[in-house]
Amino acid sequence: MTTPGTKMIRENRTARELFEEVMANPARRKFGFGEKLAIVNVDFQQAYTRIDLFKTAYETDPAQIAYANRISRLARAKGMPVIWSRVGYKADAGDAGVWGTRTDTPDSLQNIKYDSERHAYDPRCEIDPDDLQFTKRMPSAFFETPLSSYLRWHKVDTVVVTGGSTSGCVRATAVDALSYGFRTIVPIETCADKHESYHFANLTDLQLKYADVEPVQAVIDWLEAR
Repeated sequence: MTTPGTKMIRENRTARELFEEVMANPARRKFGFGEKLAIVNVDFQQAYTRIDLFKTAYETDPAQIAYANRISRLARAKGMPVIWSRVGYKADAGDAGVWGTRTDTPDSLQNIKYDSERHAYDPRCEIDPDDLQFTKRMPSAFFETPLSSYLRWHKVDTVVVTGGSTSGCVRATAVDALSYGFRTIVPIETCADKHESYHFANLTDLQLKYADVEPVQAVIDWLEAR
């Protein structure tokens, strides 16, 4: 008897190699760009970007923030929204929920306090006064935040997700973006993670299921052509 499905594949290729194969041989139709996009920049805060200051920070592409700034500038110039989210909690971490119970060290998630150095946006971020900014409590930038209603009000149909970590808050935000009915795009160079296996495994999964994983140049080209 032949089993029609697939048993779990085990092989010795790296997550990067699998990602490169998927990107070189796309098997699925792209969601593509719609008529109006928003740039959602997730957690460009010092706790996760300042590798010179905090051991919780990480870097994948050294130009990550520069790329996010560039597509954000282009989006503003075309009258399209730019959003910045970050994570933080009140002094007693009572709003961190069960997510804040796994560890309790100075570096722990729930110890990112409002208005602390870890909560602060990276100074390399070019944030415009008219950009939407908010602090979130959970991985997704959509969860219990004004993001969905803000995008609907601005008649956005496409969400470009940048930031970190690829395997955490970027992934969660991208999955929720699709779930809310938005075309979802994740520019490769604008995401970062602690380990390349987490980074490339999640980019592969996003590309196969939830988003168009594209070089950042694809977003630049689309915006410049508008």
